Amino acid sequence: MLDAVVVGAGPNGLTAAVELARRGFSVAVFEARGTVGGGARTEELTLPGFRHDPCSAAHPLAVNSPAFRALPLERYGLEWLHAELPMAHPFPDGRAAVLARTVGETAASFGPRDAGAYRRLVEPFLPKWDTLARDFMSLPLTALPRDPVTLARFGLAGLPPSTLLMRRFRDEPAKALFSGLVAHVMAPLSGFATGAIGLVFALAAHARGWPVARGGSQSLSDALAAYLRDLGGSVHTDYEVKRLDDLPPARAYVFDTSPTALARIAGFGTHYGGYRYGPGVFKVDYALDGPVPWTAKEARAAGTVQVGADSAEIGAALRAASREGRAPDKPFLITVQPSVVDPTRAPAGQHVFWAYGHVPNGWTGDLTDAIERQLERFAPGFRDRVLARATAGPPELAARNVNYVGGDIASGAASGLQLLLRPKPTLFPYHTPHPAVFICSSATPPGPGVHGMSGHNAAKAVWKRLRQT
Repeated sequence: MLDAVVVGAGPNGLTAAVELARRGFSVAVFEARGTVGGGARTEELTLPGFRHDPCSAAHPLAVNSPAFRALPLERYGLEWLHAELPMAHPFPDGRAAVLARTVGETAASFGPRDAGAYRRLVEPFLPKWDTLARDFMSLPLTALPRDPVTLARFGLAGLPPSTLLMRRFRDEPAKALFSGLVAHVMAPLSGFATGAIGLVFALAAHARGWPVARGGSQSLSDALAAYLRDLGGSVHTDYEVKRLDDLPPARAYVFDTSPTALARIAGFGTHYGGYRYGPGVFKVDYALDGPVPWTAKEARAAGTVQVGADSAEIGAALRAASREGRAPDKPFLITVQPSVVDPTRAPAGQHVFWAYGHVPNGWTGDLTDAIERQLERFAPGFRDRVLARATAGPPELAARNVNYVGGDIASGAASGLQLLLRPKPTLFPYHTPHPAVFICSSATPPGPGVHGMSGHNAAKAVWKRLRQT
């Protein structure tokens, strides 16, 4: 009998398996797709030689993750590549605000009226970032805070809505960039704890950047799987699990799946009936014959580029998708251009490019034209660079990955109390109604993103049980 079986080979499932195997437990992972990866995959979606990331592409949380930093993933081929700028936020007039590695360069891009306010916001936390990140990403009850005073100060700054935090700023460059940071988890700007989301992304960039993985996000997943095998674990792909009886006998079962899928497989009925899914996304992967012709020079040097004219436009796009049930006319776009720094991703002189906008959950329309109209505002001539495109709306995303219910790549609405207390309001979020069944997906704290910490935290709950039985 195995000690643990993990269902789902996304970053959280693989991390949970690695953490258990490191402690001497026998572990097997079962994945429905033909390769490991979950939201961290790389595929040729458009033309031969163009390697795209179907979901996550830039990795500020991964490079800062306490779980990943404790693992020897570089030995297994993971290499982080950093663009000149982690992120840029261009404006229609050709200017840009930037999220740079240094606080000073970032503050300077906001202009003199907001430079000091930004420094005062982030500089107190930056020297203690590693401890703060561990404390923030280990909650609740998986580890006692190492620096409770700094964590409390962070909570005072971050728990209010981001709209309140942004009152510190007077001009649009700072407001728009910070609004875009919050929008990375598809949360309305006025939501509870959204200030913390923006702060985490900003601090992560200043601490270690927003890199891409050489060769694509698949490199991270492949490194986790290779390390797991060296620890004695096994990985089984093309293995769809429809019920617990499909799995071999084990002392514990760990699910890197949505709560909906877990309830269906384990027979939990309506246990997660109150869990809410958030907006979906409409994503386009491009093969380009050259770099994106951004008007702002800063955007040409950035790995990630946020596209939204101002904070009001960004807020309106988020409200349309999350509250009004419609696709925005001017979608806020998160874009990534990996080949700016990684030449292995496309043939010589050509590029891959990735963009998505928010749409209502389950939306079945086509946002391609609206996305490209937005891009043309900030990069005139963009359409002329397109060699091929691959589009995926909520139905296609859900078909590729059943955890993306209705196209929600965050595996659950990151709003209200569910931002912190997920998948249910409980101090034991990784436990389920069955004492031997656990959940470790992004539906558990600390929530969305490629960081492995949900798997790391869940593994602690699992090995406590294994030691007791």
